[in-house]
Amino acid sequence: MDRPAEMFDREYEWAALTRFITDDQAGATLGVVSGRRRQGKTFLLDAACRAAGGFYFGATEAVDAESLRRFSGALTAHARPVTPYHFAHWSEAIDALLALGSERPVPVVIDEFPYLAKANPELPSVIQEAFRPLRDQRTASRTRLLLCGSALSLMGRLLSGNAPLRGRSGLELLVRPLDHRLAAEFWDITDPRLALMVNSIVGGTPAYRREFARGDSPAGPDDFDDWVVRTVLNPETPLFREARYLLAEEPDLRDTALYLSVLGAVADGNATRGGMAGYLERKATDIAHPINVLEDAGLLHRDADVFRDNRPTYRIAEPLIGFYHAIMRPVWDQLERPGSAGRVWQASRRRFASNVLGPHFEQVCRDWVLHHADPDLLGGLPARVGHGVVHDSKARTGHEVDVAVIGIADSGKPPLLAIGEAKWNDVMGAAHVERLHHIRDLITQVGRFDTTRTRLICFSGAGFNDRARELAAASNDLRLIDLAALYGR
Repeated sequence: MDRPAEMFDREYEWAALTRFITDDQAGATLGVVSGRRRQGKTFLLDAACRAAGGFYFGATEAVDAESLRRFSGALTAHARPVTPYHFAHWSEAIDALLALGSERPVPVVIDEFPYLAKANPELPSVIQEAFRPLRDQRTASRTRLLLCGSALSLMGRLLSGNAPLRGRSGLELLVRPLDHRLAAEFWDITDPRLALMVNSIVGGTPAYRREFARGDSPAGPDDFDDWVVRTVLNPETPLFREARYLLAEEPDLRDTALYLSVLGAVADGNATRGGMAGYLERKATDIAHPINVLEDAGLLHRDADVFRDNRPTYRIAEPLIGFYHAIMRPVWDQLERPGSAGRVWQASRRRFASNVLGPHFEQVCRDWVLHHADPDLLGGLPARVGHGVVHDSKARTGHEVDVAVIGIADSGKPPLLAIGEAKWNDVMGAAHVERLHHIRDLITQVGRFDTTRTRLICFSGAGFNDRARELAAASNDLRLIDLAALYGR
């Protein structure tokens, strides 16, 4: 299948779809495609159907009878049978899809499948029966049926545990947001500092530039403030209310006020369950369910503490939602009034740096170590990258480690490949290096990890002073990583 020229990246996803769709083996096969909203799943799947002459159906929120009627009409327009289709049950509709692949492999996409499953909970079981291994209609078909959806909680349940479709799927494809490097390329930003600032607000969601911002990208570092005011904080643009809509579109989020408050607590720096409970003035057990629901929906991410078991912290997975809760939600009434965005933004710059940029920079550093860093720089291939707190019993305090890299344990204790500190606005120097030396000594004393080859890494968005560079030049285990390195420049 020829990849569309206008498609940015998605080479991995396109290759996976190509292998699945063009597989010439006998028998119909089932695939599941999921991902958060606005990532380009519909564009990707529609393009695949066009390239391979397949059938695409986009479901809408409707009662079951109306959806079945719309499906009948769409398939009639595609297949042009002698008599129009009027399916009475979904079992008939699925068999008609299997018939499309009687002569060759044919992709068939049902987009926004959660809408159909919500209106008719028996639909996954109907598909399970249609794809029964020895069923004649399945063995005689080479239809490649792809179920797609943005409701991650429901899509995740389709293939889990004792779900009807468990074991029936031959493809499970997750369409992820673009990483920080690809996002910079997509937004046509060459300045690494500007790229990370933009990424901390809109993340790697393709639709936010093309549709929501109408192609408006900051012209340079001096245009960043104006760009925020004219796009994200502008009531006339779709980006202004997008964070609210993302929450409202999740089917499992019923008590919206509670979920908004949980996200607001995290955005305000309360990353633990106890911190969230204190912020909301509730018991920790009272917020366990909303935390789990937000996790399943892909809006909240749990990070385990590398150094302390059972001490997880949470972060907002979608940057735009984090920006909304940290900057927009506290002054929403003012922002809705035309002409107020500039004044609000200037008053919010410090909070943006501390509550949005700082945490996002730390996460980008962790992602870079896991997905981009040369294993030789780390002294091995990372098996796990996270953060945590190292206890100092002598000083009766805890030291936060922004980046902790655990290697693969061949035998004995797992190797601690590296620990790192990430500072967005600080020019790093000897004090930061000494702090990492001290933390490494504390970890060595505990004896849980092998620290004989642990490297020290300083990440800075503002650069390093001469003393830090001298120490790095004279040391075999100290690395200095700036924004240019994070972006491969």
